[in-house]
Amino acid sequence: MSDVTTESREVSTHGTTITLSWAAATHTGRRREANQDAVLASYPLFVVADGMGGHIGGEIASTSTIDRLRSVVQAGQVNAKAIEKALARAVKDIAARPDVTDDGTGTTVTGVFLDTAGDQAHWVTLNIGDSRVYLERDGTIVQVTTDHSVVQELIASGKLSPEEAENHPYGNVITRAVGPSDSVTPDYVRLDVVDGDRFVICSDGLTKELTDYGIRHFLDENADPAAAVDAMMEAALENGGRDNITIIVLDVAGSSPVSD
Repeated sequence: MSDVTTESREVSTHGTTITLSWAAATHTGRRREANQDAVLASYPLFVVADGMGGHIGGEIASTSTIDRLRSVVQAGQVNAKAIEKALARAVKDIAARPDVTDDGTGTTVTGVFLDTAGDQAHWVTLNIGDSRVYLERDGTIVQVTTDHSVVQELIASGKLSPEEAENHPYGNVITRAVGPSDSVTPDYVRLDVVDGDRFVICSDGLTKELTDYGIRHFLDENADPAAAVDAMMEAALENGGRDNITIIVLDVAGSSPVSD
């Protein structure tokens, strides 16, 4: 994974300068023939997409979604409305390939963007599917997004414990995706911008192989985002690498008042 590098950017907004650092990587894993994951790590949007519906169909779904979201970044208007329009266009892209896609084709889309449009900057997470956003803050790691999956619904209804969910036969069945037969409106969560925050955005290829504690361990052991991505990827592959694996680590390294 030596080609993983850390990028940095200083963002001046609302009288302060926020320093962001990030790294991203994707890997086919040890058991899959193709990588249906796709990734976008381009300020201010950091997103993972995990495609499904056959090798070609899944790749088309995830790649089309990431390409459409990249266009939003390039246009300089990253907000919920622009993201939802991009996802709707991705659905049309998927439907335009009936030779390799069908109603079972789709992709997760999960990530975070920095919203500087209001009175103060906020992070906004977005989620469709079972890829995840984690936040490590003040020594504690939490899963910010909620999985759209059969297993999560069973947990929420009290019919299944988190421990039982780990090996449930419906573990890969998601209830929402970006695809011809699904809504393209993500769930959103707004978060304050806090010095020292670390985000992990990942496909389920990582969380199948590492627990939340394991993810936190590799964050704590690696201050540099690229080193943290490398360490998590290596551990996930060593633990089996049963699925495609995609990881973004995004750090809020600090903020300071803007100098006059």
